[in-house]
Amino acid sequence: MIKLDLTGTQKFAPAPDAAACKAAIDTLVHGTGAGNDFTGWVDLPEHYDRAEFARIQAAAKKIQANSKALVVIGIGGSYLGARAVIELLKSPNYNALPKNTPDIYFAGNGISGEALSELLTMIGDRDFSVNVISKSGTTTEPAIAFRIFRELLEKKYGKDGARERIFATTDKARGALKTLATQEGYETFVVPDNVGGRYSVLTAVGLLPIACAGIDIDRLMRGAQEERRQILAEGVSSAAAQYAMQRQYFYKQGKKVEILAAYEPAFRFMAEWWKQLYGESEGKDGVGIFPASVDLTPDLHSMGQYIQDGERMLQETVVFFDHARTEVRVPSDEENLDGLNYLAGRTMSYINEKAMQATRAAHIDGGVPVTVLRLEKDNEEAVGALIYFFEFACGVSGYMSGVNPFNQPGVEAYKKNMFHLLGKPGY
Repeated sequence: MIKLDLTGTQKFAPAPDAAACKAAIDTLVHGTGAGNDFTGWVDLPEHYDRAEFARIQAAAKKIQANSKALVVIGIGGSYLGARAVIELLKSPNYNALPKNTPDIYFAGNGISGEALSELLTMIGDRDFSVNVISKSGTTTEPAIAFRIFRELLEKKYGKDGARERIFATTDKARGALKTLATQEGYETFVVPDNVGGRYSVLTAVGLLPIACAGIDIDRLMRGAQEERRQILAEGVSSAAAQYAMQRQYFYKQGKKVEILAAYEPAFRFMAEWWKQLYGESEGKDGVGIFPASVDLTPDLHSMGQYIQDGERMLQETVVFFDHARTEVRVPSDEENLDGLNYLAGRTMSYINEKAMQATRAAHIDGGVPVTVLRLEKDNEEAVGALIYFFEFACGVSGYMSGVNPFNQPGVEAYKKNMFHLLGKPGY
């Protein structure tokens, strides 16, 4: 489903380490490496909880029927995957477009009072529900947001009414949020013990908000299933393994920053999800490729100069969809003052692809190896496949670099300092 084009890397004489890649694949698939208690996502597309999956679909229909808005409260992997899929498959302007599904807002991913106040204004007097997502229930940013929205729901609907509008995605047995959900009678969904947050988009963490947006999660899972089967059948020859090998080879050659580029604005939050996935998985023990992203062609008029002529520490990965969902053609103009009549009758998607090809060639000439991932269409199956592709490649790449791809010890440092400054007991 995903076509890997490596012709843009050949002039840089890549010599990927196939033996190391095979060892990393075996370590990941058989669960014999560091962090193996968080590799449940590897088999998830085949062995997910069908009963909970059906409850997710039923809850989504309930929210669609009684709410004009859904507030998704979570941070990091608890929201990035859902937002990425919704924006890519629907639109970055999803909330502003006419539709039969509720607006979806994301809260608890920062500590800005202005942003939260603005969100409350946008919801206004409309009926709304909340999906709070937290393994523990004590992470500062989402916990603050949930306090505020829970109070608002209880004032608006009473405790009984609020109970029907709060959905908690949390640990199956313990933690502050699980305890509260049990006490109050909220419907709960499970953050699996063996799936870390940044790998959790295909669990209830991502699937409930995605389903509420009217996206077919059955098709999303089928795409991931097919990609998994293909990767496991092809091993080192698979596109995911080849991608992992390429990026590690270039890292050893000094290409320590990877730019993920796409030619659709709707891809922006998929790139944000990708940055968390690879940044948290690989950036530790003093090593790791730094993940960055650009939105092309707009960033060619800002970051393009650096990519073309700056320090040669860059490698680039392009995600491109072959067929646009809609077509817009350039009209002819009798006066032709802008000189664009040579494009009259051409579709925007045709021009976009030529821009991609031209940019790719320019960057290669400028010393940047370019890998292209091509997908036929921007639909549920393709996006499910892309999610699994990136997850699997990340696990393999992490093991190839010698780190545990499934922990994140560095994220606690700022929390300790913040708790001390805020006067939290014990800090």
